[in-house]
Amino acid sequence: MEMLEIMKQRHSVRQYTDTAIEPQKRTALNNLIEEINGEMGLHIQIFYDEPKCFDSMMAHYGKFTGVKNYIALVGKKSPKLDEILGYYGEKLVLKAQEFGLNSCWVAMTHGRSKADVRKGEKQICLIALGYGVTQGVAHKNKPLQEVCNHTANMPEWFLNGMEAALLAPTAMNQQKFFFELLPDSKINADCGKGFYTKLDFGIVKYHFEIGAGRKL
Repeated sequence: MEMLEIMKQRHSVRQYTDTAIEPQKRTALNNLIEEINGEMGLHIQIFYDEPKCFDSMMAHYGKFTGVKNYIALVGKKSPKLDEILGYYGEKLVLKAQEFGLNSCWVAMTHGRSKADVRKGEKQICLIALGYGVTQGVAHKNKPLQEVCNHTANMPEWFLNGMEAALLAPTAMNQQKFFFELLPDSKINADCGKGFYTKLDFGIVKYHFEIGAGRKL
């Protein structure tokens, strides 16, 4: 299945069934996390069959039910950490979707995770994971003109990148990012101001690069 199709199918899901994630899918996710951690020096961790983290007042306030699996996005503190974890977290989210699993980015509305956060490290947020009660619903998008310097003769690769970027999940669906295509085909991209915009920017960046077929 094409990655753009996977992006279109993937929506935030907060309610999960009791169905366990199969061993082969666990192995594949574990391997991908190990690969990312090794390559980027991150400390991302995944937990299965662990219902306590989302059995909290905050999780119930966030309308989460049945969450027993989650990914903890952890890394060494740095100005770029949010963006990097957003980028690689979304890589994991889309891999999970490819496996038929549902997910939801969770910033505040969860209890204490089991993540091992070492000295000098920070847990940015969690990703809930599993088989959803539903497949979720698509989020509303801003018009293209509000998120890039759109003109009538934009190259196809840039428009494909922007289509993918608009499919990216952002906190409170704020879509604060802005992409500017420059005359030399370079891109100025800005995360904008707001809650978790740096994390969002990493997620959006991953989507844009997949859609455009080139690195930012």
